[in-house]
Parts: sequence; structure tokens; C-alpha cells
Amino acid sequence: MAQPRTDGGTTCLPRVRPCSFTLRDKVAFITGGGSGIGFRIAEIFMRHGCHTVIASRSLPRVLMAARKLAGATGRRCLPLCMDVRAPPAVMAAVDQALKEFGRIDILINCAAGNFLCPAGALSFNAFKTVMDIDTSGTFNVSRVLYEKFFRDHGGVIVNITATLGNRGQALQVHAGSAKAAVDAMTRHLAVEWGPQNIRVNSLAPGPISGTEGLRRLGGPQASLSTKVTASPLQRLGNKTEIAHSVLYLASPLASYVTGAVLVADGGAWLTFPNDVKGLADFASFSSKL
Repeated sequence: MAQPRTDGGTTCLPRVRPCSFTLRDKVAFITGGGSGIGFRIAEIFMRHGCHTVIASRSLPRVLMAARKLAGATGRRCLPLCMDVRAPPAVMAAVDQALKEFGRIDILINCAAGNFLCPAGALSFNAFKTVMDIDTSGTFNVSRVLYEKFFRDHGGVIVNITATLGNRGQALQVHAGSAKAAVDAMTRHLAVEWGPQNIRVNSLAPGPISGTEGLRRLGGPQASLSTKVTASPLQRLGNKTEIAHSVLYLASPLASYVTGAVLVADGGAWLTFPNDVKGLADFASFSSKL
């Protein structure tokens, strides 16, 4: 029915269906899905009706994670042992997932490696290892899924990155470079694969409580607390908040979003102090990776 207007006329509003969605019977392939943020992404997706494939280099880890996820949600979860750095292993894992489910609708690239180290002490192998896992690994899995399913059926890719490269971060040249490359990859693939109905976006989390990343990179508790209270929202994020952000990007609610980097860090990258003084703590440090 036409709605009355204050100026005496009427305004006809088109009927808009309520904004709701489900991932029921979709299949998400999640690298790094056996623990941390990747595990919580899998859980949240499954609670929205999605089946999942969780892949990690540690088979015992994903086996245990899959049992927990399936038991808690009633959805199917396929655990796979896979190294994102090895294309043949990725091909075999994707083939197994397609054999099990017949489809893959969503790819979440969450596998990553990181540690603190000054550039001057960083070994060549350490830098290469992080680039291989984060950047090459993201391309490897995306490329294989494109060839084996997405090219002909469409799909959604969400790359988990970081804000490290936005301004230059002390002790993080390896991870910042790798994640900045992934954000660039996100934009390139969004342009090239958009015509095949493939959306590609990045999600850049900030400091997240209860994660291995925070334990390794957060520094002393007193120092971290000072940094957190200086950020706009004055708190750490949690894994569920990140999973919900990924859920948005992977869902029909973001059907017109591609090539974007969504930062979910409570504004921390705008205000976090750079730990240049921390370089002194690593004066005699040499990477063993």
C-alpha cells in the first residue's frame, strides 16, 4: 500500500524481502581449519548449515577438530592432511573433497606462518618459508580450485590477511610482505575471475584473543594491554567476531562485494604504536627457521 507523505503526496515503496541467508548444504574448503581462527570459521559456517573441509599439515589436529565440529553442529566435516606449499598435495586434497561432496562453493585461505624477527637477522630461508605458506599457498589452493570447480560453477574466495603492510611494521617484514602480496592477489583475481561468477575478498583481522598469533606476536601482557587500551574500541577482538566477518563476505549478503579488503581490528591499525624499541630486544637474535 502507498505510504502517506508529509507533503500530502504518496510514496510507493517496492517490496523488499527481509535480509536473511543460509549456507545450508554449501561446502567450504578451509585451509588452517584445524585450530584458531580457521577452526572458529568452520564452526560458524557449520552452524549456518554449511559442510566443511578442513585442511592442515597435521592430520591428528584436523581429525580431532572434525570430530568436535561435526558433534557440535550436526554437519559433515572432512579432515584432510595437506601442505598448501605443495601443488600436487593440494590437487589430491581438492579431488578428495569433490569426491566426498560433489561440490565446493567457498574457499577460505587461512593457513599462515608468522613470528617476530628484525629484517637484519631474518634468514633467507625464514623469509621464503613465510612467503611460501602465506602467498604461494594462497595462490596454489585458489588456482587448483579454480581449475577443478570454480571456473565452471562460480564460487567465493576469502583470504585471511593482515594490516601489517598498511604502514610498515617493525619485526614483521616477512609476514607484512606476504600478506600485502595476498591482498594484491585478491584484487587481481577479483578482476580476472569475476566474469566466471567468482568473488574474491580479503579479511584482515587485528589482535585476536585466544589465538596462537597473539601468543607469539603480542609481546608482554603489560605492553599489550597498553596498546589495546589505546586503540579505538579499547579491547581485543575474539575469534567469533572474525568468523562472522568472514561469514558476511562468503554469504549472499556480500553478493556485490569483490576485490575488497575488510579490516576487522577495532581500528587498531590506526593507533597501535610501532614497536621500533623492540628491535633492541632482538639485537643478538638469529632466525633458526
